[in-house]
Amino acid sequence: MKIRIAFGLGATPLAADEFASIVADLVELRFDSLWVSDVLTGAGPDPLIALATAAQLTPKLKLGTTLVLPGHNELRLAKSLATLDVLARGRLLLTFVPGLAHGPERDAIGVPVRDRAAAIERAIPRLRRWWAGDAVDGITISPRPIQDPLEIWLGGLAPASLVRCGRIADGWLGASCTPEQAGAARSAIEDAAADAGRVVDPEHFGVSIAYSHQPLDERQLATLAARARGRDLDPRSLVPVGHPALRESLQSFIAVGMSKFVVRPLPGADPSSRRSGRAELTDLAAAVADLQT
Repeated sequence: MKIRIAFGLGATPLAADEFASIVADLVELRFDSLWVSDVLTGAGPDPLIALATAAQLTPKLKLGTTLVLPGHNELRLAKSLATLDVLARGRLLLTFVPGLAHGPERDAIGVPVRDRAAAIERAIPRLRRWWAGDAVDGITISPRPIQDPLEIWLGGLAPASLVRCGRIADGWLGASCTPEQAGAARSAIEDAAADAGRVVDPEHFGVSIAYSHQPLDERQLATLAARARGRDLDPRSLVPVGHPALRESLQSFIAVGMSKFVVRPLPGADPSSRRSGRAELTDLAAAVADLQT
């Protein structure tokens, strides 16, 4: 099983020179890829613009995004992602998510939570057809992605989300879950895939893991609790504190069949405690790099 560890930017605002330094450091330190999340109301950069920039800064790093699918114009999204894959020379990694169901992001997405599953079900087959060169509603797109097919992974832990992943997706990237929940999610996805006459590659299961260097503050705990609503767990169990704890968490996920990871540092409550990008990435690489196989 190929273990790959990527770095996620999270919601931290970055200047142009700082972003360029992070990209260069990730290449030097042999991280698998750079990931940028799609959060409209967050402080982080727009993922497609950031990844297009990164594509021109280096020819080596793979480039990933957890992209909110509901609310996007399907044709425009198909063309944008195909173009990005071309500019990145086939290095785009793509996970679609339904978006947050709480806070200001809930309304900013523009699609009611109850309608998001239907939006995903409609969009994915149409995106695949456009990327394959087919006409949808009499329209084709150009350019087409370099990757053929351009794989689509999904997130989500709800039973319906896992069944959907097994039916129509190429992989799963979970978040805000325990190793036990991730293992159960993999089993549910594989069962749904079998029911649909499909097989999801056993190496296409992963988790996005936030970590911290300080105990979480009340605001962060409340945000995690909202994301884990309906699941009987302590939100503190979702965020390892320190690199040694992160390493132990990764090992626990590997033990239940996860092999692809996006690790992202959470900013501390005290802005003065933020570590410099280079120091953080160097220490993080030292703590987890030997897990990659």
